[in-house]
Amino acid sequence: MAVAPQPTRVGELLRSWRQRRNLTQLQLSLESAVSARHLSFIETGRAQPSREMIVHLAEQLDVPLRERNRLLLAAGYAPSYTERPLGSEEMTPIRRALDRFLRAHEPYPAVVADRHWTLVAVNDALHVLTDGVAPELLAPPANGLRVMLHPSGMAPRIANLAEYSGHMLQRLRRRAALTADVELVRLHDELASYPGVAREPVHHEGAGAEIVLPLRMRHPDGDLTFLSTVSTFGTAVDVTLSELAIEAFYPANAATATTLMRDISAVP
Repeated sequence: MAVAPQPTRVGELLRSWRQRRNLTQLQLSLESAVSARHLSFIETGRAQPSREMIVHLAEQLDVPLRERNRLLLAAGYAPSYTERPLGSEEMTPIRRALDRFLRAHEPYPAVVADRHWTLVAVNDALHVLTDGVAPELLAPPANGLRVMLHPSGMAPRIANLAEYSGHMLQRLRRRAALTADVELVRLHDELASYPGVAREPVHHEGAGAEIVLPLRMRHPDGDLTFLSTVSTFGTAVDVTLSELAIEAFYPANAATATTLMRDISAVP
């Protein structure tokens, strides 16, 4: 007879998050103003934490909202954080804000992605980056990192593929470490197997003179050079919203800006 696996206890989950943040019980005790003795009792199951205690410790450990709900469920409490679909009526102001940003950013490319880098919205200027990408990679649900690093994606046009891919995989590892999301680990391993992709950041002579690591794209009118910023909703209390990120690309030189302005002017 098969034995059903026992659900993970809240104390074990809290201990795993503490260890993931490289904190001792004493360090967490000092940061959270909870005695080390009580923390030990919670982690070993000798004490049952209240809902308020779980939320407090999760905040101190910077646990993502999705995983905070899991902690609450493990302790027998209802989740505190909603997870509304982006297409729901309640999220209409969010969709409008995202659309306003994407359109205002043109003629420069910008995307909105979820926690797994799945593209949920893009602007019309993205074509300058995705020109030549295999249609199946762009079909929903398209993954932004796969579009970028797949050999049938943007990779053949990225002039500094080794440097940029090493940077992107490092970002992916950091997010996986922060969120404990096994899907991100699987995505990392897939991307790392692609030809030309570097697992670690590549440092070349003269890199110290650069301000940021640019994305260099081959283009018929000459290489295009971009820098990018990543924005999130800093006060999100909804799981879906907390996991959205906006990546906006900006021209890193005058030649790139001129080409983008000319491309957008040519669109009917």
